[in-house]
Amino acid sequence: MIENYEAFRGELSMSKEDVIRDVYRQNKERISIKKEATAVKNLTRIIESTLRLANSKGFHAMTLRDLCADSGMSMGGLYAYIRNKDDLIHLIQSHGFIITRRTLLHYTTEVRDVRDRLFAAIKAHLYLSELMRAWFYFSYMEAKSLPVEEKRDAVAIELEIEEIFLGLIEDGIEAGVYRARNARLVASMIKALLQDWYLKRRKYRDQNVAVDDYAAFVRDVIESYLL
Repeated sequence: MIENYEAFRGELSMSKEDVIRDVYRQNKERISIKKEATAVKNLTRIIESTLRLANSKGFHAMTLRDLCADSGMSMGGLYAYIRNKDDLIHLIQSHGFIITRRTLLHYTTEVRDVRDRLFAAIKAHLYLSELMRAWFYFSYMEAKSLPVEEKRDAVAIELEIEEIFLGLIEDGIEAGVYRARNARLVASMIKALLQDWYLKRRKYRDQNVAVDDYAAFVRDVIESYLL
């Protein structure tokens, strides 16, 4: 059972390199570099630079030349990984969704108590959004202007994440721990509360609300309805 944000930061099991390696393997048909170690290193630079630029000047205002300047890659080197900004969005989205899915499953699979399992999922999502605030903000803000295929994929994966919460709630109802409620609606409400944390981070910082406090608040709100 994950204890708090500091413990999460220290024990996060999936390394950045492992996640980027999965991104590379899922997108090998788009990438002309076949040496995995080189591709992983450069994809890391591309993703980090993109998020940095997107959050400072906006993704649509950012050019591939800006990305080259920030990442230290040449235009030719960049084209070995992406052909355009649509490909870039695909890489960024793949990266974030792989981490989110893995994190939720990793921190809930071995938890037996149904209430603890739901709380573990809430904390894992919040803690990850605290560590990867740039990606979560980017993903939400850019979703409305994604290309059609990427928008469809983004919606599907968001629903997959919501399904994890749905399954945990349904487990609690089946076990008689939670009252019979509209589990899908509750799962949607959880997602909305989690989004509020990373979209309105300044508001909570001004109120001196720490991520652990917010996690407990979300649990208490949801359980006040379910128990």
